[in-house]
Amino acid sequence: MSEPIKHLLKLADLSTEQILDILNLADQLKYERKHGIPHPLLAGKTLGMIFQKSSTRTRVSFEVGMSQLGGSALFLSSRDLQIGRGEPVEDTARVLSRYLDGIMIRTFAQQEVEDLARYGSIPIINGLTDYAHPCQVLADLMTIRERKGSFKGLKLCFVGDGNNMANSLIAGCIKVGMAVRIACPADYLPDPGLMDWARANGDFDCQPDVLGMAAGADVLYTDVWASMGQEGEAEKRRAAFAGYQVNQAVMDAANTGAMVLHCLPAHRGEEITAEVLEAHAGEIFEEAENRLHAQKAVLVRLLG
Repeated sequence: MSEPIKHLLKLADLSTEQILDILNLADQLKYERKHGIPHPLLAGKTLGMIFQKSSTRTRVSFEVGMSQLGGSALFLSSRDLQIGRGEPVEDTARVLSRYLDGIMIRTFAQQEVEDLARYGSIPIINGLTDYAHPCQVLADLMTIRERKGSFKGLKLCFVGDGNNMANSLIAGCIKVGMAVRIACPADYLPDPGLMDWARANGDFDCQPDVLGMAAGADVLYTDVWASMGQEGEAEKRRAAFAGYQVNQAVMDAANTGAMVLHCLPAHRGEEITAEVLEAHAGEIFEEAENRLHAQKAVLVRLLG
């Protein structure tokens, strides 16, 4: 058994053993759900879900996950909370800690998530920030292992913006022993400190050359060019990322049988062609489903 985790703020905080423990539990919970075996492991527990960014998969998967685990979830829009009207995050953290068993927050600044953990007394889960998306990458790793059998010898290539997805993929994939390649423009690099860590601790490279980075990849991954909050930069980003698309040429550069992942929503014709997405819809939508199972494992480990 790995060392217990107190929060899920970013994957860089977790050890390899802790990540694998979550993935193993996720596999078990998925098996039990598919076979109709109930697992009310969080009966009587309540998760508060703070949303400052809109969501499909995060909200539904956490809400359904808590229900399947026998607990309940409260949707807390920032428009309805005093935090949206200027109440300090440290006060919100201390108040909600007296009502809830855990908090999941989907917001902009990573510091807000860190402050909730600092001032609160209950587990905090990062449902997404501009810096990191740990829940998504746990589902990604779960999907990769399901499809490929293990992480040993695998190479992942991420094509696009060096954003929260790139940061979390670097941390998660390096920790489980995968090689990581990032193909992105020089003005849109992942976190520099995280890249230095990856080079020192694993097989990592980041270059603007898409086909060069995709060569020999077992997993190709992409994300939208303009994330939430970047809508005003959409035209600028379309120009910057014009060549950063997962298409047939990129598939041909990768290993035969390479899988394709996308955190969704996808903009067909931009970061991925419709043909590639549909050809790999099986793994992409399995990846989306695995958000539910991976997050249930996180909830059990944090709230159980």
